Amino acid sequence: MEKIKNLGRKVTPRSAINAYHLGQSFFYSRKHGKPADQMIVIGIVGSKGKTTTANLLWAALSETREKVGQIGTANIRFGEKEQLNKYHMTMPGAKIMQRILAQMKLAGCKYVIMEVPSEGQTQYRHIGINFDILIFTNVTKEYLAAHKFNLEILHKHNKRVFNYMAKSKRKIIGGRLIPKTIIANIESPFADDYLNFDVDKKITFGSSSSANYRLKNIKLDSQKVIFEINNYPYHINIAGEINATNATGAIACARELGVNEPLIQKGFDQLLSIPGRMEIIDEGQKFSVFVDYAHEQVGMHALMASAQKMSAKDSKIITLLGAEGGGRDEKKRPIMGKIVSKNSDYIIISNVDPYKDDPMKIIEDIAKGAEKAGKKRGKDLFLIEDRRAGIAKALSLADKNDLVFITGKGAEQSIVINGKSSPWDDRQVVREELKKLGC
Repeated sequence: MEKIKNLGRKVTPRSAINAYHLGQSFFYSRKHGKPADQMIVIGIVGSKGKTTTANLLWAALSETREKVGQIGTANIRFGEKEQLNKYHMTMPGAKIMQRILAQMKLAGCKYVIMEVPSEGQTQYRHIGINFDILIFTNVTKEYLAAHKFNLEILHKHNKRVFNYMAKSKRKIIGGRLIPKTIIANIESPFADDYLNFDVDKKITFGSSSSANYRLKNIKLDSQKVIFEINNYPYHINIAGEINATNATGAIACARELGVNEPLIQKGFDQLLSIPGRMEIIDEGQKFSVFVDYAHEQVGMHALMASAQKMSAKDSKIITLLGAEGGGRDEKKRPIMGKIVSKNSDYIIISNVDPYKDDPMKIIEDIAKGAEKAGKKRGKDLFLIEDRRAGIAKALSLADKNDLVFITGKGAEQSIVINGKSSPWDDRQVVREELKKLGC
């Protein structure tokens, strides 16, 4: 059956496939009574930071005592009820997406926060969803087969949802008109392009003095990040310097929706972790273990920069990494190996989601960059195809006060090898392997 489906995809014109997805979006939106028209819908667009921004914004808005829905890569929330995303898609197809939105409306959600990846927009999954606010985080150099490895095509798809929002009907929710708003990271060189739509409000955030919400005075350790926005002090319980920027986008949105600073911080205080985003795994071991989704150059560079700042003088940094198959950007592989090698004492290269590609080909591609950066196989570089065995090796290398980073999958609930999807959770595997070590 799978072979027949794959053959069908190859022979069916792209225009016909697009028309099918577009029709699905219209149909299921109407079938469920256009649920997005009855809630304040916030979309988060960009290559990095969507999940962290979404969870922080959910925490801030939840302090208003209104119910907040959330749909994203790691998790789906119906108010306080949370479940991990089992679909292996950040933005599920229209049939599932519109059903979830209808369930959120039925649950009494006033707000919905949704991650909106560029791949989802290639299939018109945003159609039938009346967005009120869009947050633009950034665009990185990870090119996808869905966009023919072309950055301009990626931008074209990303901007579809901005154009769609600008032309959508303004809503009245709770007796007030909800302005169409774009909130953009001013540090991105593409910020002006994403602000160039006919909307009611245009807001910027970042460390630039010209930002409407200015980030300053970042301090971090292995447990949290402390920073200021427009001279108000905040802190979050998520490690990693990049998360101060993600928090700034969330704060900008919450403030524009009328949430005051103390309530925002109170929400942040309640959010102790984000699934698979610098998530601390603590089984009583004497070293620190983090599970993180970093899977491309920009994310890995940010993670390693934070690791250097977090590490004690004599502690080691041990990192497990890999890369996806299935038409993902192959050029990033040696670059990833180089980035991690320069910033880690030991590296382990293992499977992420090879899909139908040769797993060892992916691993060897990464190893080339690691070896060019000075790592030696069997000494401080280990190539272990089986991910569980790779995780066990990373943990076995750790001593007191060391930092271990398990990267690439975060809180994903499956792994795809040789075209077969199997249940998987890095966090659970790490816990199991720590217990085997007697931790």
